[in-house]
Amino acid sequence: MFEELQRSAEKVRVAVAPAVVSIGRNGRGCGVVFAEGLVVTNAHNLRDQTTSVTFADGRTEQGTVRGADGDSDLAVIAVDTAAAVAPDWSVAQSTPDRAIFAVSRGGNGAARVTFGTISAVDRAFRGPRGRRIRGSVEHTAPLPKGSSGSAVVDTDGNLVGISTHRLGEGFYLALATDADLRARIEALGRGEEPRRPRLGVGLAPSGAAAQLRRAVGLPDRAGLLVRVVEEGSPAERAGISTGDLLVSAGGRPVHTHDDLYDALEAAAAGPAFPVQLVRGAEEIEVSVTFEEPPPAS
Repeated sequence: MFEELQRSAEKVRVAVAPAVVSIGRNGRGCGVVFAEGLVVTNAHNLRDQTTSVTFADGRTEQGTVRGADGDSDLAVIAVDTAAAVAPDWSVAQSTPDRAIFAVSRGGNGAARVTFGTISAVDRAFRGPRGRRIRGSVEHTAPLPKGSSGSAVVDTDGNLVGISTHRLGEGFYLALATDADLRARIEALGRGEEPRRPRLGVGLAPSGAAAQLRRAVGLPDRAGLLVRVVEEGSPAERAGISTGDLLVSAGGRPVHTHDDLYDALEAAAAGPAFPVQLVRGAEEIEVSVTFEEPPPAS
C-alpha cells in the first residue's frame, strides 16, 4: 500500500507540479495554470493589478490581473505560461474519505506534494470581503505557509480543489472545482468581473447594537447598527445615517451580516430596494437605488 501511495505521489509530482506556480516576489501565495496564458489564484494573494509569477523551471514572468472577485476569493492572471500544461479537472464529485494530494510551492520555490483525505464537503468560510463562501471541501493534506491558491488533486492528478483557507489543527479548505467554479474562472479570464449590489455601509453586529440601545434606554431590537456610511454610496443617497439600526432589507429580516448579503444577492434589478430602519425609537423605511456598481476587484 505504501509503495502504491509513493507511485501515486511521484505521478502527481510529474504531472501536476509544473502547473503550480508561486505568486509574488516573496512567494506569498500559489496559483494553478488554468489554460494557456492564464493562471488562477486566490484574490487575497494580489497586491496590485500586476504581480510576478514564478514557474517550476525557475522562470519568473510579470503577470497582469485579467479579472478578480474578492467576494469569492478568485482571481485570474494573464501571463506567459510557456510549456506549463493545465491539469485536468476531476469529473467525480468529492466525498469524505477520498484520497487526495496537495501540490504547492514552498518559500524556496520547490514543489511540495503532501497526502491527505477529503474530511468534509459543502463547508463555508468568510472571504476577504466578509461574504460567506459556500460549497468548499475540507482536506487534511499538510500545506506550508504561502500555499493558498495551490492545487488539490486526486490520485490520478485530476484537479478537485484550489486550497484557499487554513482552518488550523491540520485542516484546510479548498474551493471545489465543479462546473460553477469553472464557469466563474472562465468569466474572469475573459475580464468579466461580477457586479453585485452594495449599500456602502459599515455595520456592527447585532450584539453590539443591542448593548448600545440598552445603554441609552432604548428597547431591544434585532438588527445591524450602521457605524459608517460611505460618501456618495447608495445608502447615503437613500438617507441612511450613522447610528441607524438596519432591521429589514428587500423585505427580509436582517439579524446578521449574512442576512444582508443574502438580501442583496436576491435583489432583482428594479427601481428600488426597500430598507427598514430604526432611528432612535422611530421606524423608517427608505428606498435604495443602485447605480451600476463598480467591479468587485
